Amino acid sequence: MKYVIGNWKMNGNMAEKDSLLKSLKNVRTDNKVVICLPFTLLCGNTFGITIGAQDISEHTNGAYTGDISGAMLIESDVKYVLVGHSERRFYHHETNDIVKAKATAAIQNKIIPIICVGETADEKNAGRTMSVVKKMVLESVPKSGNYIIAYEPRWAIGKGVTPSANEITAVHETIFKTLRGIKKENTPVIYGGSVDAGNAGTIANLPHVDGLLIGRASLKSDTLLPIIKTIKE
Repeated sequence: MKYVIGNWKMNGNMAEKDSLLKSLKNVRTDNKVVICLPFTLLCGNTFGITIGAQDISEHTNGAYTGDISGAMLIESDVKYVLVGHSERRFYHHETNDIVKAKATAAIQNKIIPIICVGETADEKNAGRTMSVVKKMVLESVPKSGNYIIAYEPRWAIGKGVTPSANEITAVHETIFKTLRGIKKENTPVIYGGSVDAGNAGTIANLPHVDGLLIGRASLKSDTLLPIIKTIKE
């Protein structure tokens, strides 16, 4: 089974959500499809489609204006949540420690965290990709529980560029070996970064790639459905 996880980011409305989820209702696939929606779209009919959130607070409750707790997400039937997305790390200055705390909070609420890691353009150009990614994995994952790792090269997000197959393979191999070192080698590792119907099949079939994290192409059925149909189990 592969994962096909859509990330709507700060886009969409209720009508657009209903339209996409309805279009996914009758899609036949052996893979796991998850759509991570903005908080305001988590309520309402999911048409049997698994939904995820885009963030979670590390706190259980209290005076944390604007935050959303795991207990609140559970009430919206959220099964997965993104933590440490590159945009959260950049715009909100989330550290590995914060990401780990959020992932831990998700697991405590029986929500599977999708822990995002990836290097910046400067880190890539300095030849530090592997060391940066390894450090992010080791410092961001909880001590126990199940989770997913998403490799998203920060220099590729929203830029329309994608690493080569060899580059993706090398990073995913590094992540696999890092997880094996902490006895978590069965953890799914997915790729995200300028994924579309043209490259999805190739990337999903690379070694140690267990699925895809999809941004812009997950917003509409005419760009998401071809990706789902392209990916073989």
